[in-house]
Amino acid sequence: MMKKLTLLALPAAIVIAAWFGSPAAAATEKLIVAGGCFWCVESDFESVPGVSEVVSGYTGGDVQNPTYRQVTQGGTGHYEAVEIRFDPDRITRQELLAMFLRSIDPTDAGGQFCDRGDSYRTAIFVGDGSERALAERAKAGAEKALGQKIVTPILSAGTFHEAEARHQNYYKSNQRILTRFGFITRSQAYKRYRKACGRDARIIELWGAEAPFAKVN
Repeated sequence: MMKKLTLLALPAAIVIAAWFGSPAAAATEKLIVAGGCFWCVESDFESVPGVSEVVSGYTGGDVQNPTYRQVTQGGTGHYEAVEIRFDPDRITRQELLAMFLRSIDPTDAGGQFCDRGDSYRTAIFVGDGSERALAERAKAGAEKALGQKIVTPILSAGTFHEAEARHQNYYKSNQRILTRFGFITRSQAYKRYRKACGRDARIIELWGAEAPFAKVN
């Protein structure tokens, strides 16, 4: 009797939670895209609220457990790609797709910026019909906004292979490496590479104010 009276004195939402449990949080969803250098795409999307993690890797090829060397040398069919893990209650797949298409050069079928070859091509990977429909809608919207044909394909998702540990969080790593500029951190090397490759300059040229991440100093 005392327990019943105590529950009656509590707000209704708390009583419901006590009897039935709290509503389950939305399960983390995944979006796999290829946008050229995976260091850059990882850096961009890890800044998005609602994204919990971005993992660099390889997908779309026919070699099991490919290495960075194999993929970039060509012949495996793999794309450099990322797996974006996100909370759909905080950001939607449609929003992420729109941001992705405006953070690449989707008119370039031969690579991205200074990086050329099959492994640097762009693509959106989908797991089912509903994901494909969302991707088609995002692509059509981006094509209309850009006023140019978008060549980024929408492909059926296959196995996503995580890249080697040294490629994860490269853009913010303080590990020092030897470069032509001397010993600098990976994060410093990344910034120099991104600027020299012309990624942000080209994205601003294409997308202007719609570009979600690009900054040109």
